[in-house]
Amino acid sequence: MSSSPILIQGIFESLKNTYLLEYLLEEIRVTFKSDVKISINEINIDAKEGDILLLPRWFTKILLNKNLVETQDIEVSSYVSKALNRERISKPHDISSVDVDFYIRVNDFLESLNEKERENLMVSLNSFVMSRLGKIVKLAAASSLSAEMESKLSAEEKQLYNFVHTSSLAFKESVLRR
Repeated sequence: MSSSPILIQGIFESLKNTYLLEYLLEEIRVTFKSDVKISINEINIDAKEGDILLLPRWFTKILLNKNLVETQDIEVSSYVSKALNRERISKPHDISSVDVDFYIRVNDFLESLNEKERENLMVSLNSFVMSRLGKIVKLAAASSLSAEMESKLSAEEKQLYNFVHTSSLAFKESVLRR
């Protein structure tokens, strides 16, 4: 039984890596702050100051670290804030919708914050996660994952929902000797 948490953690990690890869390959709009000429393997960029291009997020991060571009990505702070507020005002038996890669985006955003901003957001995120966790456990113990519910959950939450549902069925069968 002690290997079970390790197995579950591995499943969540694998799932996270899949969505992280998709997230990093996603193209975002950047504006060049100066002239840039780069040629690495099959990546060739010849941009002038003010040029706007769509580039993969992983490459954009490198250019941002070198202060060569500004992003035209969606405002992540607003995105996170709206998700937190939607969950906060949702009914106790209802769960608000988040994107399938919500936690990937949130963790990427957290990395960009200074320590004080990160700590403040983590307080809100802990409440958010605890609220959603409680709702998912109650809903999953009662019924299997519907298409409507699935559309509201992140990839990690879908995995949790299915795990709780399967475990609760096994528990009920075990204690009720069905």
